[in-house]
Amino acid sequence: MIDIGDRIKQRRIKLGLTQEELAARTELSKGFISQLERNLTSPSIATLTDILEALGTDLSDFFSAQPEEKVVFSADDVFVKEDDEVGHSIHWLIPNAQKNALEPILVTLVPGGRVWEDDPHEGEEFGYVLSGSVVLHVGERSFKVKKGASFCFKPSEVHYIENPGRSEARVLWVSTPPSF
Repeated sequence: MIDIGDRIKQRRIKLGLTQEELAARTELSKGFISQLERNLTSPSIATLTDILEALGTDLSDFFSAQPEEKVVFSADDVFVKEDDEVGHSIHWLIPNAQKNALEPILVTLVPGGRVWEDDPHEGEEFGYVLSGSVVLHVGERSFKVKKGASFCFKPSEVHYIENPGRSEARVLWVSTPPSF
């Protein structure tokens, strides 16, 4: 259920208005605004419309349910895709990350495994090797990246990682914009 009084109060405070200032803008009393914010009274639709106009919004925006942004994600939120053909699994750590500016994934490579080649794109790539070691290929160049080391580059060339070693490798990889 929507707490009308609290929403009005939060909007008023966000705009830096006092109860007196909001009352003056709406030709209502400070006492009415105070009671309204504490849910001790309810406004008519006309009065609510006037208050919302004074607060720079309207009924539609005021009552639109905007879910609170999720900040912490658990193992239940992770989406996993395994590709036995090339020997990797990718864990998308943040659901729907493609709508964000960055996309963090956890890549696990079996010995001899690799990720698919990624074509050049805008943005940046960052990786941190959590275990094992990998070879990072960027265009014609190759870099060995061991556990505890990281890489960062602008993906202006075809790029991918592979695990030529004899043990599993795990890499935390962050791409901007999302490309996986």
